[in-house]
Amino acid sequence: MMRSVYVAGTGSTTFGKHSGTTIEALAVDASAQAIVDSGIERSRIGAVYLGNFVSGPLNGKEVLAGLVAEQLGLQGIPCTKVEGACASGGIALRHACLMVASGVCDAVLVVGVEKMTHASTAEVTTALNCAMDNESDGMVGLTFPGLFGLAWQAHAQKYGTTREDIAAVVIKNKAHGLKNPLAQMGADLTLEQICGSAMIADPLQLFDCCPASDGAAAVVVCTKELLTQPTKPRIRVMASVQTSGSARIAHHPDLTSFDATVLAAQQAYQQSGLQPADIDLVELHDCFSIAEIIDSEDLGLVPRGEGGRWAAQGQTGMQGDIVINPSGGLLAKGHPVGATGVGQVVEVVLQLRGMHTNQVANAAVGMTHNLGGTGVACTVHILGRDA
Repeated sequence: MMRSVYVAGTGSTTFGKHSGTTIEALAVDASAQAIVDSGIERSRIGAVYLGNFVSGPLNGKEVLAGLVAEQLGLQGIPCTKVEGACASGGIALRHACLMVASGVCDAVLVVGVEKMTHASTAEVTTALNCAMDNESDGMVGLTFPGLFGLAWQAHAQKYGTTREDIAAVVIKNKAHGLKNPLAQMGADLTLEQICGSAMIADPLQLFDCCPASDGAAAVVVCTKELLTQPTKPRIRVMASVQTSGSARIAHHPDLTSFDATVLAAQQAYQQSGLQPADIDLVELHDCFSIAEIIDSEDLGLVPRGEGGRWAAQGQTGMQGDIVINPSGGLLAKGHPVGATGVGQVVEVVLQLRGMHTNQVANAAVGMTHNLGGTGVACTVHILGRDA
């Protein structure tokens, strides 16, 4: 990056059900929080990037960036809605970082939003399936629970990962969610409850799947010169990376890894000058329990094939070698698709400020990982607290 980029302010609604609240109202709420938290005058914000995936089919609204900016009083500036399936929020953030780094803008508002819970399961499934190649995979009836059920079977066959290993991810993340006031479905679960829950896509069961959610999250990114609050730690974006992979399941030779994540992690470490051992915590894309295991390995945070065992042994918990999803992750916090990537950054910033309700001790460097579709789009961000 040509200029250093900082996160000056954050805001978020709760993730869950927001009946009677419009999708743009959710986005405006989170955005207004972020602007106030940043201490930056609205007149200094030079652009808006809004991450969203399915507001068209589920809400009948496509021009959300302009709608939200208008309600915020941000007139005349570029307002862009960004779509990249479940990675929409992370991509919106990357665009904003590039605008600041390149000198085009000194401050940019990023907001991610989705409203899903009012729709039927069939409607949500159909909308989310737009994230795959429906002319190939969709024609054979593939859904995303089906994809990750296949990934689970492949991981178990290749590495010996067990039901107990994968349940450990659910138990951990649901427990973390109980400590996060923004989370939708924190719970104190047992192995027996998880194994006794409904089968969704064998071997994935109900508690292995993240819930559909409503919610919005926002951040303001800016140059160092616009940081005007000396009492707040300065949180720098040390890496902002976007990669791509295949949208077709047949083009993935090994379902135990997603090339887009592997490449994004490599580029993020190179851009930041850091190594996996330098990361204190990660908010990664656990849309399904097995996804956390695969993601942790692809990011280089856990040895290949050991993700399940590390979870079972507590090495990815609050006292572990690498703390994964202290927010509760998608499994507990929820997954309002377009908001998820921005919400992950909000969680990491709170950790680096030392203000999280489930605080990781001495957190100085955090990572976020946002994966879309069948691995077709991926973003990885590394944020660090300036000394």
